[in-house]
Amino acid sequence: MVIKVKKLYPDAVLPSFAHPGDAGMDLYAQSTVTIKAGGIEKIGTGISVELPEGFVGLVWDKSGLSSNYGLKTLGGVMDAGYRGEYIISLINLGKEDYVLEKGHKVAQLLVQEIEHPEIMEVEALVDSSRGVGAFGSTGK
Repeated sequence: MVIKVKKLYPDAVLPSFAHPGDAGMDLYAQSTVTIKAGGIEKIGTGISVELPEGFVGLVWDKSGLSSNYGLKTLGGVMDAGYRGEYIISLINLGKEDYVLEKGHKVAQLLVQEIEHPEIMEVEALVDSSRGVGAFGSTGK
């Protein structure tokens, strides 16, 4: 598979895999942004992407930013037909402001094949062993 990436700025950083076999490719911040504690910021990557039909780009956290600083991605579904700049929304769940420097990793992108199932309205669903058990239903 080939993914076409367009730099929207000459100094934008192309997505890259940190290690062979990694599932996600790193996305990089196009500018320096301060994310206030408890705040949400939209981080431009300076790139647009052409994914093949039948695929989706899913934006996920960088584990270090998430576990060490409380930065979590919001949204994150990049459809194949979208040609605009990849903008990453981050919320800072940490207790301190975080400065994300230009050129630093902001998130990772996983490209996955998608299915388009037929939707069928029914009066009832087949019973299962779980049934309607939801949050905490399996115990501790």
